[in-house]
Amino acid sequence: MRSFQVITTAATVLTSLVLYCEGHRAHSATVITRATKLLPSYDFVIVGGGTAGLTVADRLTEDGKTTVLVIEYGPNIMPNSIKTISGGFGGMSSGYLYDIQSVPQVNLQNRTTAVQAGKIVGGSSAVNALMTVRGTTEDYDRWGSFFSGSSDWSWQGLLPYFRKALNFVPPNADVAASARMTYNTSYWGTTSGVYAAWPSFQYPGTTLIMEAFKGLPGVEFPGDSGSGKPGVYWYPQFMDPNKVERSYAKTGHLDNQNRSNYHLIADSRVTKILLNGTTATGVTFIPANSKVLTNITTVVANKEVILAAGGIHSPHILQLSGIGPKKILSAAKIDTIVDLPGVGQNFQDHPMLQATYQYRNLAVKPSPDDMFMNATFASWAQNMWRTNKTGPQSIATGNSAAWLPFPVISSRASTISSQLLAQNHSAYLPADTDPTVAAGYAAQMRALASALNGNKTAFFNFVITGGSTSGILIDLHPLSRGTVNIDPRDPYGRVPMVDYRALSNPMDITIMTEIHRYARKFHFENPLSATWRTTEVVPGTSVQSDKDWEDYIVESLSPSEFHPVGTCAMMPRELGGVVDEQLRVYGTKNLRVVDASVMPTLPGGNTCQTVYAIAEKAADIIRSGAGTKARATVLA
Repeated sequence: MRSFQVITTAATVLTSLVLYCEGHRAHSATVITRATKLLPSYDFVIVGGGTAGLTVADRLTEDGKTTVLVIEYGPNIMPNSIKTISGGFGGMSSGYLYDIQSVPQVNLQNRTTAVQAGKIVGGSSAVNALMTVRGTTEDYDRWGSFFSGSSDWSWQGLLPYFRKALNFVPPNADVAASARMTYNTSYWGTTSGVYAAWPSFQYPGTTLIMEAFKGLPGVEFPGDSGSGKPGVYWYPQFMDPNKVERSYAKTGHLDNQNRSNYHLIADSRVTKILLNGTTATGVTFIPANSKVLTNITTVVANKEVILAAGGIHSPHILQLSGIGPKKILSAAKIDTIVDLPGVGQNFQDHPMLQATYQYRNLAVKPSPDDMFMNATFASWAQNMWRTNKTGPQSIATGNSAAWLPFPVISSRASTISSQLLAQNHSAYLPADTDPTVAAGYAAQMRALASALNGNKTAFFNFVITGGSTSGILIDLHPLSRGTVNIDPRDPYGRVPMVDYRALSNPMDITIMTEIHRYARKFHFENPLSATWRTTEVVPGTSVQSDKDWEDYIVESLSPSEFHPVGTCAMMPRELGGVVDEQLRVYGTKNLRVVDASVMPTLPGGNTCQTVYAIAEKAADIIRSGAGTKARATVLA
């Protein structure tokens, strides 16, 4: 088994901050527990202490002079459920998630869906499934293409920040050799406080299933998950290799910093961004548990307000502040300060479907099943964990998957690409969609039509666990677009209205059908899986025709893999964009958005690593003062 509120001078700010922190070093130099202890102003006020917010705060305060306040809705705690690596889902069951349900999905038999995002210091990096995946080069080149061919929002423009974002620790040599794992350190860095590391054990079935993809044509096997190439590959997990615990924004960008210029206050809900005309000057917030708008605290931002509240809450806060689509603000009786139609639109998430295949003769042991069915193996695994935190319990959700281009999985790629290109794209948006938002959607559909017919973008995702069953398929680039808007009945008291608008573009059904058919082909028309004696449990062999697949998808689809993006899209304003290439909110001054909401389209992978890279790049943009000369055109 071994193999197995008044602006003060900078001097006053720093003096007050040092005096306060001197009395609080026993707990943490940066954590403020009472609003009355805050300084009246900071250089930067960051709304949201999650993946992006803490990263930016850490980088901006490295000089020891720049003062930053981070305001986080959730608590500043680290329960064992969040630390836990084994199984990968401890964070999701921790209770530190927002309690939001989508509106009924008309194309999913009026089902609602839980809208999950982290409500805790560290944000969704504290509660995700620990998968450290990057996507493909074309995913990021696509972002820049909405501006120009010379945009540095591209793979090459982001690669230095992917390297900076994570501290890569290679797998143990014996594990890598026995599992035939490959990696390439040139795609990774070694300086971040957030780790990308590996379990000390891999099930042999993982390698067997990975290599079975060699039985089908066109599948590539990149040497590292960070290469930007689609295919079947190994990837690390967000784990501190020394503690064998979750590594996330709190552990990497907040804890043990001991900087007198870096403050965080938790359990606080930002109610709006303060604006002097269209210039952001600060924010107001209340205790997170307050049911009414009382006990309001005001804090001034001397330089900028940075919104980092995530794909659900960043557009919500902008709209509450009078920045967004005028018709939505007017319906909620909020004065429109900046009519910005794209705020809260362009909402995307990765849809997922159950596809359960059971292998009755996967002839390798041990298997994940043995943790439940083999007392000897389970006892050994538990002893390894108790003794030195090694063995199977160091695996989160797994470290291998297939991320495949559409022409690899479907012989109809060219036809489906042409059908998407020929669509009247605006017909699949709400009838009252602003023309700029519709233009942006059309630009995205043209880009994705090209990607469907090429080999540089992954559409198909199948996670490999090495066990006797496999289960979830992901559509990495859905075509439907949803919305996240204030609730006009009570905009300040109610959670945002989240509408995935699942399957509003019917070609999503076409693409998902092809994804499922390829999974079936992998299991039943593949010489390298023929001996597994596979049974298709879900959806079952009765699902055959296009109509069968449509009915199954409508009945079974989850529109979310908990990767909400796009609602403050980085696109030109004439394409419904909310922020420019410096992440500045159009029509405003001293206000940026830095989080997953700025992604104009989804990357073909889990979003956490991408958010870290965006935040690292944003910090450099902010520190360098990039875009100052372009302010006049941004305000135009």
